[in-house]
Amino acid sequence: MKVALLGFGTVGVGVYGMLDGAYGLEQGPVLVRPGKDDSSFKVTEIEKIVNDPSVGAVAEVMGGIEPAFSYVSAALAAGKHVVTSNKALVAAHGPELAELAEKNNVAFLFSAACGGGVPFLHNLALATESDKILSVGGILNGTTNYMLDAMQRRGMDYGDALKDAQRLGYAEADPTADVSGLDALRKIMLACAVAYDQLPAEGLHNEGIESLTAADVAHFKARGLTCRLLASGGLSDEGRVYAFVEPVLLPASAAECAVLDNFNLARYQGENSGAIILIGQGAGRWPTASAVVRDLSCILQGQRTMMQAGCPRVKADNSACSRVYYVRLPARFEDMLPLKEAEKDGDLLRAVTEPMPVSAMHEAAAKLRQAGAEVFFAAMGE
Repeated sequence: MKVALLGFGTVGVGVYGMLDGAYGLEQGPVLVRPGKDDSSFKVTEIEKIVNDPSVGAVAEVMGGIEPAFSYVSAALAAGKHVVTSNKALVAAHGPELAELAEKNNVAFLFSAACGGGVPFLHNLALATESDKILSVGGILNGTTNYMLDAMQRRGMDYGDALKDAQRLGYAEADPTADVSGLDALRKIMLACAVAYDQLPAEGLHNEGIESLTAADVAHFKARGLTCRLLASGGLSDEGRVYAFVEPVLLPASAAECAVLDNFNLARYQGENSGAIILIGQGAGRWPTASAVVRDLSCILQGQRTMMQAGCPRVKADNSACSRVYYVRLPARFEDMLPLKEAEKDGDLLRAVTEPMPVSAMHEAAAKLRQAGAEVFFAAMGE
């Protein structure tokens, strides 16, 4: 099967290289920007791929929502299989693309969009065929994990940890999507769509690590706790999807505490299988390229779907989950939260809340910030 690529950046170069020698796959044309077509295999017009009858599949690795959505739609409509590593695209338009793929009897796979080389969505999709998935989640962003690990083990402050991540290529020049939790949130949206045939698109909550300080980390360490940014998804007892991202404080025995540097840990809980945990590189040229090529190989073996055609967009119900939270906030705002215990640290209060819904904690933090309070919060893990 000849594979065309949309994009020739870090991941695209890796995919193109891996196609050379991959069983049953061969290199096809590569779409690049005008002026970048410096080799015979590079083209600047999508029509040269869509209208090429020798191209059986398209790998979209350009990123962003447009023009990726238009290009992928055109490829599917032309009867070509599509794989993508673009989480933003699938989170925004996955149901439409899955429906278009079904209409044209072709595949639409996206395991590379969550976890890089970690075969999380790939295995999750297989698990749904024979098991009931109770929950999904984990450490789904390598940038923030690298920063948290640097702050925890090397004593860096937030700013230095971010600069170090950028120097190593783990963080973009604009790291907002990573440090705010948005990147991880998009990934848990996809995991919920695969696990539950529902794409949570409203009512989502994401709390990142921008408010974390070195003093906070020192306070955790003194109590034997480690901070990790975790994504969580699942079904409530009423069958409604929940999906959110937030920092979590974990004891040393937790598997997530052993996940260092920029690695990911993805997990799902099956009713029959129990907890399944996958650890590996969550980003980078070769890990992500390997996931793209894995999806192409799955197409050769007959796999066609990861998200069902017509997958409904739903509102997440994060009030269904209740957690105890650690909170650091100015002492004068202590009456704005249901606190179980608290200790003064100068003008600050470091407190633990009574159990409260996830949605309530995130909404309370937003109100505190609107009132001028600098706040950090994290769920207390088990």
